[in-house]
Order: sequence, then C-alpha cells, then structure tokens
Amino acid sequence: AQVRFKLCCTGVTRLISQSTHLPLRLTMQRQERGCLPCTNCFATVPQDKWYAVENFGKYSHMLGPGLAFVGFDCCSCCISFRSITSRVEQNTVNVQTKTKDNVFVTCKVAVQQSVRPENAYDAMYKLANVREQIESYVSDVVRSSVPHMLLDEAFEKKDDISEAVQKKLEAEMTSYGFQIHKALVTELVPDASVVASMNEINKQKRLRDAAVMAAEAEKVRVVKAAEAAADASQLQGEGIARQRRAIVDGLRDSITHGTGEALSTDKISELLLITQYFETLRDIAANSKAQTVFLPHSASAVADVASQVRNGIMQAGAGGRM
Repeated sequence: AQVRFKLCCTGVTRLISQSTHLPLRLTMQRQERGCLPCTNCFATVPQDKWYAVENFGKYSHMLGPGLAFVGFDCCSCCISFRSITSRVEQNTVNVQTKTKDNVFVTCKVAVQQSVRPENAYDAMYKLANVREQIESYVSDVVRSSVPHMLLDEAFEKKDDISEAVQKKLEAEMTSYGFQIHKALVTELVPDASVVASMNEINKQKRLRDAAVMAAEAEKVRVVKAAEAAADASQLQGEGIARQRRAIVDGLRDSITHGTGEALSTDKISELLLITQYFETLRDIAANSKAQTVFLPHSASAVADVASQVRNGIMQAGAGGRM
C-alpha cells in the first residue's frame, strides 16, 4: 500500500511539474490533465480557469472551478481537457504610422481583455490567435486615425484614439467571447531625428525669449540711469544756482553795508563773473591732471576779463536772436 501511494504521489507530482512548465499559447488556452494519473475521470479546476471537457475530441460541456467527476476514462483516451484563463490580460501593440505632416511615429497601445464567462466556448474554439486578431484591429484603427492629425494634434488627442480603438475592439471581439476593458494609447514615439529637431526648436525659442527679456532689462537699466543722471544734473544746477545767489548776496551786502548805495545789475553781473573767474583758477590749481593754462591774473586785468566775458555772452545772445 505504501509503494502504491508513493507511486501515485510521484505520478501526480510529475503531472503537476509538466503542466507548470508547458508553454502558454497565444490563444490563452492549453491542454490539461486530470488530477489522477493515467486517467481523466476527475479534474481539479483552478479558480482562475475554465475547463472544456472533450469526449473523443468533441466538445461536451464546461467545468467551473473546483473538483468535478467527468466520467469514465482509460489512459486519457476517452476524455481530454482544454483550459482558458479567466483573468484580465494585457496585450501591447506597436503600430508604426505617419501623421498629416509626414512624421513617422510609433504608437503603443495597451489592450486589456478577458473572457466572458457565458462565452467561454466561443473564446476557445472560434479564434486561432487572439493576439494577432487584436493587433489587426488596433493597427486598422490607428492607421486610419493618426494620418488625419498633425504631430501635435496626435499627442493632444490620444484619448480620442484610445476611444476609437476600444469601440472597434468591443464591436468585433464580443462575437468571439472576449470583453474589452480598456484600450490605452500609452505612448507616441516619433523618429529620433524629429525628437531632436523639436527639442532644438524649443531650445532656440527659449533662448530668443531670454535674449528679449535681457534686452528689455538693459533698456530699463539705461533709461533709469539716464533719468537718474538728469535728476542729478537738475539738482546740481539748482544747488549751484543757490550757491551763486548766496555768494552774490553776501558780496553785495559786504560792499554796500553801511553806505546805503545800491548796486546796479551790471555791477552784480561783473561781480559774479569775477567770482566765477577766481573759482575757475582754484579748480585748475586743485586738479593735478590739468594742462597748463595761461591766463592774465593780475589785479588790473580783472576788469578786462569781466568785460571780455560779458561782451562774449552779449554777442552770443545777439547771434542767437539773429
């Protein structure tokens, strides 16, 4: 009895190991064996699958998850099983097409589908290759939609492409027992040279915007500097005017103090010119980089200098009026 039990366990283990390493077909279905060695009388159906029972190759009925007695069988000659998954699976389809502005792009579409429980028979026996069928429908929709869009429009309208693909698949795959959950355009990949050119365009655009902004900043800086210089010159002129007014008033008061004599306009102008003359001599002497200037500076030449300056100013004013 122990030897028989060990042989039975060894056979079941070998069957489980073989079924685990069988390659999955693209149709999402595979051949299965019963839970006992050398016979398919009993079948243990996993929770995520459906089993189709075939008697001598002819479809009999469908088994749900759990343990089920199928019928009498000898060495798996009478009864066989075919399974299909009930899980939601995803197929990724890559479609290469071109846009309205003649840019070739690769459109990646992810399709999520599952088998309808009431149509498991159709999903098993109607289609030979589910993946290729889905790829054909997706390629048809993408290549009929994207060529009517510009490249930028294709990126903006990915949801519209996804919706068109999903409607097409739902209409076509329902008759084959499949339910389409989602069809998502996950990525649009243009040619590498197109991507490089687009990046260069964006780079140059941003460089141009930066140059414009830098020029505007320089303009504002120059204008503000000019306004500041004008305000400074105005304030400096007002200060010099007040300074000279104070000097003239002081000289006039010091000259006419106690005499009751009033100075005329000519005298005041001459006094102002003499004051400016001496200030000029002072500034020339104070500046170490000043060139040599020869001016009459004797006491007798002061009146002559004043008359020359006054005559020059009057001649300049007369020339401007002419």
